[in-house]
Amino acid sequence: MSGIVIVGAGQAAASMAAKLRALGHEGTITIIGSESLPPYQRPPLSKAYLLGDMGVERLTLRAPDWWEENAITLRLGTSVTAIDTEAQRVTLSDGESLAYSELAICTGATPRRLPAAIGGELGNVFTVRNLADVDAMRPLFDAGKRLVVVGGGYIGLEAAAVARKLGLEVTLIEAAPRILGRVACAQTADAIRALHQSHGVEILEGIGLARLTGETDVTGAELADGRTLPADFVIVGIGVTPDEAIAREAGIQCENGVAVDAQGQSSTPHVWAAGDCASFPGPEERLRLESVGNAIDMGELVAANMLGAAKDYAPKPWFWSDQFDAKLQIAGLNADYDRVVTRHDDGASFWYFRDGRLIAVDALNDARAYMVGKRLIEAAKPVTPEQVETTPELKALMK
Repeated sequence: MSGIVIVGAGQAAASMAAKLRALGHEGTITIIGSESLPPYQRPPLSKAYLLGDMGVERLTLRAPDWWEENAITLRLGTSVTAIDTEAQRVTLSDGESLAYSELAICTGATPRRLPAAIGGELGNVFTVRNLADVDAMRPLFDAGKRLVVVGGGYIGLEAAAVARKLGLEVTLIEAAPRILGRVACAQTADAIRALHQSHGVEILEGIGLARLTGETDVTGAELADGRTLPADFVIVGIGVTPDEAIAREAGIQCENGVAVDAQGQSSTPHVWAAGDCASFPGPEERLRLESVGNAIDMGELVAANMLGAAKDYAPKPWFWSDQFDAKLQIAGLNADYDRVVTRHDDGASFWYFRDGRLIAVDALNDARAYMVGKRLIEAAKPVTPEQVETTPELKALMK
């Protein structure tokens, strides 16, 4: 008997399965996940969980008995090794095969690692993606230990913040001219840099990593300028790549992820994709969003379209990052911005414009700026840089 099979057991998969049941689907639903835990939240891994403020039981997305009550089968500790799109079957790592009427690929993304040639495979060199990654590094978060973070994106900065709060000596190195170079404006980066430096994080920008040193476990990081930083362990945060291998091997079109149309359908009949691994048509080019919001919204949309809704995906991008006592909230996509307006209200906010149109907002400890900016962007309400700069009360921009 065939049914809906979901490959991957993250946020997109969980949201999709729940939506299928909520919409009245009565057929079988099987989620296949390589980890032993049922679907859980990933954002807290590099924040509250790593800090010890959240236990593993609070990470799970649903109560343990919810899956059984909703007749959703979890095949955990198992991976898909092949997809036969003609026979509509998947082969599992335990040798079993499952037939599907509809297949959804929700495999997420995989952290980039440092090459083995420069020490990437030494012991105590970590990436942050799943629970096992964080559990492996947590015992090293002892006051006084020396951590080197490679990469000045959000994952690296969040890990650096947790380490400093726990009393470690932290140095973050970024090969690009500044931190957050790919994802935020210089003004946001300046505020985040100042935040970290005020808490004792050493940030080195515009300096590449030559290699990690050590025989078995890492002992240091040799920089391109000849300096060597001592290190008890290293966290690598240099981005992720979509986990598309299983789709590509099956002949499913991939383009920076599993390429889907506006409704989440891949190039192959009865095969869909959602979440971090999926790229979809945007206004100007294909997009792939790495966020909880996208995983939820796209997962639910694909569920509806599997059942015949025929709705196009209209993403409403939002992101967040917690570092020290600061919450950075982001709405919209800032690609190709040509002007940034800074405001100081409850906290600080940075408003991105392209050709005079508001496209994104970064709000640092300013929930009001975030909500106003998000609503303006989603409503496509015209607002000028001058209005943002001079309007005393942000709410007035909504009128």
